Amino acid sequence: MALWKKLWLLFTVIWVVVAGLNAFTILAFGEDADRDKALKPVIYGVAVPAAVYLLAWLWAVWRKRQGRPD
Repeated sequence: MALWKKLWLLFTVIWVVVAGLNAFTILAFGEDADRDKALKPVIYGVAVPAAVYLLAWLWAVWRKRQGRPD
């Protein structure tokens, strides 16, 4: 497995745990009006790692086409 994939996996685990804790905290201690605010960290918890993976994958493809090793 390439180094960038290992680092992405580490980043993703940390990011998802923090986003989940944030959403759980909002749900556990927030008022009824704050329940909708818990959706934002969940969306970011999925979207940001996906975007980072896409950018890292594009970077790896670009470097491979340039003839540079991973």
